[in-house]
Amino acid sequence: MWILVIESKRSRFSLEVGLPQALAYMLSNPNSEKPSFGLVTNGSNFTFLKLTKQGTPQYALSDEFSLLNRRNDLYTVLSILKRLGNLML
Repeated sequence: MWILVIESKRSRFSLEVGLPQALAYMLSNPNSEKPSFGLVTNGSNFTFLKLTKQGTPQYALSDEFSLLNRRNDLYTVLSILKRLGNLML
């Protein structure tokens, strides 16, 4: 399992700013048989990524989750992280 943390002091940044960098790191994963998963966050918003490299690389994005909305998506984000952790075992 690869973990990448990129620090930013400004939570106002759009998540789209981090997508190209995250995808570039995910493309460097030497194991091309299994999908790679990533997470881009600015501290209050979260988007998950999935990258498959078989044939032409393709990626997919999850919905954007936010800690600042009325639903408080923290529990959803944590359940996704737990599920991804279980997939890695």
